[in-house]
Amino acid sequence: MRENARVEGDYQELVDEISQLLGAPATLENRDFELIAFGAYDSDSEIDESALDPVRTRSILTRRSTAAVRTWFESFGITRATGPVRIPPTPEAGVYRGRICLPVRHRGLVLGYVWLLADDPGPGEPQLAAAMDVTSRIGDLLADEAQAGADLTRELRAVLTAERGWQRDMAVAELRTALGVRGEGLHTVVCVTPWPSADPDDAPSVRALPGATALCTIPWRTEGQSLALLVRLRASNVLAPATSAASRLLKEAEGGARPPGAGHAAGIAAPRSGLGELGTAWQEASAAARAALADSRFGPVAEWSSIGPFRLLTALPAESAHDSAVVPLLAPAHRELARTAEAFLDCAGQAGRTAAHLGIHRQTLYYRLSRVERLTGLDLDDGEDRLLLHMALKAHRL
Repeated sequence: MRENARVEGDYQELVDEISQLLGAPATLENRDFELIAFGAYDSDSEIDESALDPVRTRSILTRRSTAAVRTWFESFGITRATGPVRIPPTPEAGVYRGRICLPVRHRGLVLGYVWLLADDPGPGEPQLAAAMDVTSRIGDLLADEAQAGADLTRELRAVLTAERGWQRDMAVAELRTALGVRGEGLHTVVCVTPWPSADPDDAPSVRALPGATALCTIPWRTEGQSLALLVRLRASNVLAPATSAASRLLKEAEGGARPPGAGHAAGIAAPRSGLGELGTAWQEASAAARAALADSRFGPVAEWSSIGPFRLLTALPAESAHDSAVVPLLAPAHRELARTAEAFLDCAGQAGRTAAHLGIHRQTLYYRLSRVERLTGLDLDDGEDRLLLHMALKAHRL
């Protein structure tokens, strides 16, 4: 955490330096338009209130810009520019003041942008040249941070995919070394699935997710990718940082390419101290996400502690849902019968509660349950037969 604070301070100092050089308030965003730092410029003259135009205000308050704003600014060629780009005021777009964009590059790759509010004529060329020298130092910092993030991505993926035993122990040791003091204390793991891309660069930066330490993509069974996120917690009973990050990531996932009709969900593991049990935490987070996909009562963000019998069912092999006695009931033609049987078992076999839940008459319920018994050969007055049917119906959702 001290290392994070030092890096944040470095960015802040450099942004303040640019603000002083150019006599204008500056902000620094990464290439995804997520706010990193903003400088306050002190001047004997008052800054016009229009400096706080809607686009700038939203960027500072929410720490990011909208996709529409990003597209609009990129239309001025800032992604290709190697020097300052002047952008005129456009009130209809919420841009009441002119902008100067200073691309932040490292070895030719754009890593971010410094933005200045400046009306014509604005700073002169010598001032802008001096400011561009500062952006090169910012580019070095961003590149170092990106490399550190790539290292953490690799180390976290290694931990979550390693076999139990010495392989996982070694991976945990590498991750603990990479994180330093950030690896201490309480953590949880978040799973968001399905994730639309195997490239972690397509995910929000860890910086944009308060409490997040590292993220990576993991193959999601046979269905593509899921995103894993390691989150620091202050207390075991306060999962707000993980819940907030999961909700943010779900919005990102839903905005990406996906098969028609595919849903998204997130799961959160039980909190743990240190990094030794991250493999187990990932299994819990994945299981919670699967439960949320299977049953809307848990979603879209499900905690491991809240998914009830799915904590056991998610550990069973997929074929366990195809018990020979229950298979006939799972045919599409008997979908209503299966729904009735599951509701009856969810209501602890109480006919009145079940009929009210389904909105049907008791006699209709009894008729459907008798058909369920004929199809499956199970006796719904027998506790073990009920348990088998209930497990099979729940497992089938997975």
